[in-house]
Amino acid sequence: MSRCGRKMAHFAVLMPMLVSWFIIIQATGFSDLLWGRILQGLSIGMLAPLRSVLVGEYSSPKYRGAFLTTVSLTQSFGIFFVHLVGSLLSWQQTALVCVFFSFGSLVMTIYSPESPSWLVSKGRYEESREVFRWLRGDDEEEELEEMIEARILFEREVIYQKSSKKGNRFHDVTEMVKKKEFYKPIILMMHAYVMVNFAGGTTMSTYSTIIIAMIMGPEVNAHFWMIFLDTQRLISNFLAVFVINKFKRRTMMFVTGGLSIFSQFAIAAYVYCKQNNMLPYDALWIPALLINLKFFTVATGMLPLPNVIGGEVFPLEYRNIGGSISLVSLSATFFLVLKTFPGMVEGIGLHGTYIVYGGILSFCMFVIWLLLPETKGKTLQQIEDEFRGRPLAPDEMEARMSLHSNPVEIYRRKMSRRCSSPVIPY
Repeated sequence: MSRCGRKMAHFAVLMPMLVSWFIIIQATGFSDLLWGRILQGLSIGMLAPLRSVLVGEYSSPKYRGAFLTTVSLTQSFGIFFVHLVGSLLSWQQTALVCVFFSFGSLVMTIYSPESPSWLVSKGRYEESREVFRWLRGDDEEEELEEMIEARILFEREVIYQKSSKKGNRFHDVTEMVKKKEFYKPIILMMHAYVMVNFAGGTTMSTYSTIIIAMIMGPEVNAHFWMIFLDTQRLISNFLAVFVINKFKRRTMMFVTGGLSIFSQFAIAAYVYCKQNNMLPYDALWIPALLINLKFFTVATGMLPLPNVIGGEVFPLEYRNIGGSISLVSLSATFFLVLKTFPGMVEGIGLHGTYIVYGGILSFCMFVIWLLLPETKGKTLQQIEDEFRGRPLAPDEMEARMSLHSNPVEIYRRKMSRRCSSPVIPY
């Protein structure tokens, strides 16, 4: 991204995705499907950090948060669309339909401009002005000019900064890791992303028809219920855009998290009792209600909330590294859940699997309860002070003020803010 630009990075994301769809369309065996999925995983892995950068640098600050929130909404639509088309067409025909989305993205990328921030970083100031005005109009010229001026000063001071750089690198890293405002948000977000993957959205997106048949019974139309639940998830995701902005973060996290834990244990109890003929009364609406509750909690809280909170809890100094570490934990647990779910269901049953998931969710919720401050309506400095456990000392405040008055640091912080939290890649 930094060497060749955001546009070229997006081309690099799209190429393996397009190739993967054509491999799947022409697949004649398992190895072809595996190679196609490997290329798709590579593409998604590269896209996850890139899209937040693109949103941050292309959009106005007034609408940036809304655009980031709709990422989960579009993901829900994608899952709904693929499940709907897959219920009507063969898997190869479904892949043929999906390739048009990637092709459309390729066409838009060809005609889209390069990021104005990247152009400024390369000294292409006049071109950056044209692109900036094309993207945002003439109302935010001040931000662009400040960015250009800061870049000019930055280039003048590069040699001085390199020559004056002193200190032991290992010691600096050790001191950074010891800071509460560094490690607490990382621990918090790692547990939040573990909750995302164990809340059920990950497994339901991949094994939806199997899980529906196991919970509701083999006699139900699993494909119909899959589309119904995807529609419910899409609507709930849309409502989450407004609900999350209205209520406090801790309130939303613990209400939706508590309901998610309840739905896991309730489904486990229902499946166990049904398999052992222990139900005094049974009807289709009972498992339907439990699954809908599960999807509702995922769509309104478990999936979108980590994106929002992740953009608030990291101090600006550590946002890039903190976001990167969180993204690694997200991808690792995503892989772990998908690969272990079939074996767990075969070994301990669906009820046992959901009990394990519910226990993991409960532990993560306890850690989040200890670490998560209320972030709604607070400045980043107030949140940072809360993690630190104290306000800035006078000498630290003086140093912070000097950094804020330094245009070079202003430029760096602007770039850091635009590369905000990682977005959940599914």
